[in-house]
Amino acid sequence: MRTGKRGLVTAAVTVVCAVTVLAAPGTAFARPAPTPPTTTPPATPPARSPAPPPGKDLEAVRNELDRLYHDAAVATDAYNAAEEKAKQQSAEIVELARRIVKGQRELDDLKNRAGAAAREQYRTGGLPPEAQLMLSDDPGQFLTGAGRVLQGQRATKNLMGEMTRTQQDLEQYARDASAQWQKLEDGRKARAAAQKKIKQRIAAAEKLESQLAKKEKERLAKLEQEAAYKAQTAWLDTGILKEIGGKASTKGKEAVAFATAQIGKPYVWGAEGPGTFDCSGLTSQAWATAGRPIPRTSQEQWKQLKHVDAQDMRPGDLIIYFDDASHVGIYAGDGAIIHAPRPGRTVTIAGAGSMPILGVVRPDA
Repeated sequence: MRTGKRGLVTAAVTVVCAVTVLAAPGTAFARPAPTPPTTTPPATPPARSPAPPPGKDLEAVRNELDRLYHDAAVATDAYNAAEEKAKQQSAEIVELARRIVKGQRELDDLKNRAGAAAREQYRTGGLPPEAQLMLSDDPGQFLTGAGRVLQGQRATKNLMGEMTRTQQDLEQYARDASAQWQKLEDGRKARAAAQKKIKQRIAAAEKLESQLAKKEKERLAKLEQEAAYKAQTAWLDTGILKEIGGKASTKGKEAVAFATAQIGKPYVWGAEGPGTFDCSGLTSQAWATAGRPIPRTSQEQWKQLKHVDAQDMRPGDLIIYFDDASHVGIYAGDGAIIHAPRPGRTVTIAGAGSMPILGVVRPDA
């Protein structure tokens, strides 16, 4: 056996400690033992300085704000994805901890049984069968005893084989636990990088908006409304609503009802309720409430859920926006969606075509 009992007990204790760490709210994840340094990912490039100067070109300001908030949305999706992976890896580590503890107990029991077999052999003198036959007064009794010896030898062989397999299982569990800790650490770094980028982009956007005078802010809001109206009108002019006639499923109605009840609640990146939401936090919770859990992020919703043609969509379906699937809303019918737009805004109703549509997915297909 390649690893002694002490090493396995240490591994078991180390991993079992994860149970306590993972259960503590707000606890940062960290590896249990020092490891060789890994390559640090490149620092997130800083957000560009707010431009152009306020009051000069409000349309350019609107475009810059759209870019900054879009970058923040992409980073939010990356943060949420890393957070979901961390939850899965944490659960796997806890399960490995249980397996290690169970396996160590089994190994201890096997060792005790092997020790008992060795002591029994010592009591018989450890004589070979030929010597026991020569010293026996009753050949029949000897043959019976020899049969028992053979059974004992086979049992001992099986016992040693089981010990070896259990030892190997424990070593594999320890390796798996170490690999999961490494993934957890990598995920922590990914979350930290995404969080930094989110804060940078939002801070840059807020700084740009803060430099606007009151009348400029009002004009900017009007420009945003006009852009959304123009996009929605162009979408409706395709005649899409004449083709859309699908009725909501029972679960779809429940999802829309949940989303509707959240209207007015603030957008907060990484939030999934009950008081605040980001875009995919709203849609994932809407469908979870309807009894159909779906992926947490808009990108995974786009990848994993069934795609349907826009003319076939029905209330409850999710509309994915932008080429990178960085935004999502839930279709409410009559050409409208309910969504959590961006920082500084609240959950609201908007035109389904007010942003570039990537496609439509159906959670309860």
